[in-house]
Amino acid sequence: MQRQQKFSGEHSLCLSDFIAPQKTGIEDYIGAFAVTAGIGASELAGKYEASGDDYNAIMVKALADRLAEAFAERLHREARREWGFADDAAITNEDLNKEKYRGIRPAFGYPACPDHSEKGKLFGVIDAPSVGITLTENYSMFPAASVSGLYFSNEKSRYFTVGRINQSQVSDYASRKGETDEKIKLLLGSNLS
Repeated sequence: MQRQQKFSGEHSLCLSDFIAPQKTGIEDYIGAFAVTAGIGASELAGKYEASGDDYNAIMVKALADRLAEAFAERLHREARREWGFADDAAITNEDLNKEKYRGIRPAFGYPACPDHSEKGKLFGVIDAPSVGITLTENYSMFPAASVSGLYFSNEKSRYFTVGRINQSQVSDYASRKGETDEKIKLLLGSNLS
């Protein structure tokens, strides 16, 4: 993982900060997930496109995307329940939309963990291909209406942006991943300062 670039007066965060080290003996949880609602969606959208029905083609894709996100959110809720801190019975849909619950579910390629290539490791751990989700050579998920990432249970976990990474940070990350600086620059191009 990469550490957030330090801003004056603030602690710079890394997702690993939200996992208790084993030596502390603190009971902690992390989850990994990959879900899809896109199996067959491409083909159905293609049929609509072939008949000139762009509206329904767009609707199929949009609905599949929203269902995949909803499934990821539902699994996160189930994880919180399993971990012993179920949502308050009074929580509303608006509260859920505003993420007023314990934990986060960051996805590789997003601001807190911008390296898409880590999806390869994630998919190996949870065997995502067994449920029909694969990765392209550039780490895009197929079917497109798929969501993957991690579930963090730490009550202090929150979303953040890593920000711009300088050359020394590229070299450090490359060393930790066993990659070349050039490879890391390709993976984190939009995060380079």
